[in-house]
Amino acid sequence: MSELISIDFSRYTNIVVLTGAGISVASGLPTFRGAGSIGEESSTKKYTSVQAIEEDPAGFWHYFSHFRKTASQATPNAAHIALAHVEHQLRTDQSFTLITQNVDGLHQRAGSHNIIELHGNVHRTRCTFSDCTLEPYSEENLYTDSLPECPLCGHLLRPDIVLFGEYLSALADWKSKRSLRECDLFLAVGTSGLVFPAANFVRSAAYVGARTIIVNLEPINPPNPYFQEEYLGRAEEILPQLLGNTQDREKTN
Repeated sequence: MSELISIDFSRYTNIVVLTGAGISVASGLPTFRGAGSIGEESSTKKYTSVQAIEEDPAGFWHYFSHFRKTASQATPNAAHIALAHVEHQLRTDQSFTLITQNVDGLHQRAGSHNIIELHGNVHRTRCTFSDCTLEPYSEENLYTDSLPECPLCGHLLRPDIVLFGEYLSALADWKSKRSLRECDLFLAVGTSGLVFPAANFVRSAAYVGARTIIVNLEPINPPNPYFQEEYLGRAEEILPQLLGNTQDREKTN
């Protein structure tokens, strides 16, 4: 494990951060994907797959209404806030892109702005009919007693997230890859980076000469040779020190 020394962000122009399950654990939120996530629990795994929408739409919406409520009640932790603080402190000639695999919306609530949501956002709703023109919209409604229908076509509505068995948004994938073309600092937090397409991100950053860092609770197995530095521990404890943000700060809603 590398010695913990705060990053001097003045040396970098294009900063890219990838976050995953581990960054939201301290917020008391069972994350949607990854080891130990709600998507890995046998009792609920079927509701995080695309088949659940057709096989058990009532159970599907009951499950995600509970998750939506849990995510709404969760609070951004020190790791989310530290990343938002870095973005706000950068010069105008610096870029900051936050790519997240989480669907909980905690980065936005912490104050981050330039966010790419690889797996969508549980607080948005869209139509299940692929040809429907309804635009995804933000809402916090909980559908536990009735199934929501699209106001335009009458088909079932669903959370605007990527379920197991579905492809990522082509736009999110393209934006992520574009941000890495000139990346000179790549930081992964709370994710092993072993699952594609995220597995390619650190390699792409390394190929263009970026400094590559990972913060994770446990060592990556097998080790990823493209990460130059590794910091093991809780993200909410390590990030404020690594990012030079050691003071407690109020979250931004």
